Amino acid sequence: MRGARSAKWVAMAAVVALGATACGGGGSEGSGSSNGIVSMEIGEPQHGLVPSNTYESEGGEVVAALFTGLVKLQEDNTVSLDMAQSIETTDNKVWTIKLKEGYTFHNGEKVTSSSFIDAWNYAANQENAQETNALFNYIEGYPALNPGEGKKPATDKLSGLKQADDLTFQVTLERPFAPFKSLLSFSAFSPLPKAFFEDPKKFEDQPIGNGPFKIQGKFEHNQKIDLVAYDKHPDASKYEVKGINFRVYQDPDTHHKDLLAGNLDVEDDIPVSGMPTVKKDLGDRYVEAPDSGVGYLGFPLAYNKAFQKPDLRRAISMSIDRKAISEKIFVGTRMPADDFISPIIPGYRQGACGESCTLNPAKAKELYKQSGGLPNDTLELSYNADGGHKDWIEAVANQIRANLGIKVNVKPYEQFQGILNDLGDKKLQAGFRMAWSMDYPNMENYLRPIFSKVAIDNGSNYAGYVNEEFEKLIAAADKAPSEAESTKLYQQADDVLLKDMPYIPVYFYTLNAAHSDKIKPGTLKVVGGEVQWDAVKLN
Repeated sequence: MRGARSAKWVAMAAVVALGATACGGGGSEGSGSSNGIVSMEIGEPQHGLVPSNTYESEGGEVVAALFTGLVKLQEDNTVSLDMAQSIETTDNKVWTIKLKEGYTFHNGEKVTSSSFIDAWNYAANQENAQETNALFNYIEGYPALNPGEGKKPATDKLSGLKQADDLTFQVTLERPFAPFKSLLSFSAFSPLPKAFFEDPKKFEDQPIGNGPFKIQGKFEHNQKIDLVAYDKHPDASKYEVKGINFRVYQDPDTHHKDLLAGNLDVEDDIPVSGMPTVKKDLGDRYVEAPDSGVGYLGFPLAYNKAFQKPDLRRAISMSIDRKAISEKIFVGTRMPADDFISPIIPGYRQGACGESCTLNPAKAKELYKQSGGLPNDTLELSYNADGGHKDWIEAVANQIRANLGIKVNVKPYEQFQGILNDLGDKKLQAGFRMAWSMDYPNMENYLRPIFSKVAIDNGSNYAGYVNEEFEKLIAAADKAPSEAESTKLYQQADDVLLKDMPYIPVYFYTLNAAHSDKIKPGTLKVVGGEVQWDAVKLN
């Protein structure tokens, strides 16, 4: 589901569909053929195709095909070297990165250590308002580039980045951070060519990457993004797929119909309507696997005083029947959430959420009354309609109505980018549906990017949540001398969230994907929320 990858925000309910726009993904243009071109459904990306400004699943799928990073995720959630020849450290604070030779951007420019340094400096600078800015807070010099609203940075360069030669650079972190190598698997840390800095706006629709695929034409918004193989990529010979036609869908169920009709080749989000018969319809073309995504209900705590009492949020949580949502709405393809951490991540603890994530109408009503309730006893929930969330959000709304005895109004946004933009601009006053999928396989990735202070203005803390105990624990975990000690401290930070419930975990994702008969069964692999195109084999 586009859920996993690089902890980005996930547009889909995953087994709930997305559906096509007028382009529909239909006809011979949408399906695979003997020339190695395959088609895949996505939603409309939030922004243009710049790695550091892509922090959601739809654009992320495209960016992953356009760019090659230093390391990449494997199926077992470990990382392996990709463009990096080596990444070494003796203290988890100073890291030396050496690049492999032979990589070029799609315009022929050589990829060098400067390509990474310049890209990271741009991403880390608050003046450029990049969605992934907060991920660069680990690097020494980040505070100088992010003095805060109304203040101008004193520099445009991270002091922790030093070039040794064209293929070597050194990264000094603000503090020791053992998962740094895993962090680099996120596409935000991709290199950028000189052409980007000459015209960033043009680049958004006509990106120039260094990956195995390059753009053909330009990004046609709300319609399509076509990529073709880049034959000068060092790994070009490993790819049977010679092009990807990404088709933008908006209406639920449409892309599943296209897949069944042979007009779409890859679908990584199967609609609820298709699940009862999916195995019969698709046989060995159906793919089911664990996923890193967690589905939430969120609240704008800092921007709407009505949501600021933890007892209120716990009351709402305890009025939700997660088992019914997972079994009846998602047809058993979701798991009731009992933690802020995905079960596939080391450090997850089954049942960590305890009674706060357990249906208990009587206790929920008691807590609601104790909290003072909501104005006019009315709750509004927002969601993006292009992600197939209508069924489960309305089911949750009905449960809250019945179990708390309050009014619940449901408000759809037409597209995922709409709700993300309003959240980013701090305009949304209602509760909202959200989902998070890992950027890198570490507990920290489910904590700091969503709930830390630094992520309020330069990240994804849409709640505006602040807890000083939480801040101290994640900082201590970063510095811990061993993985075991680090995990224990991150778990304590997780416990703070479980007590405060700034968001409400509702379900854990699973991958429910499918492909056409153009693709050989068993070769469609989705890792970190992105299709591994080098693994795909064609009939």
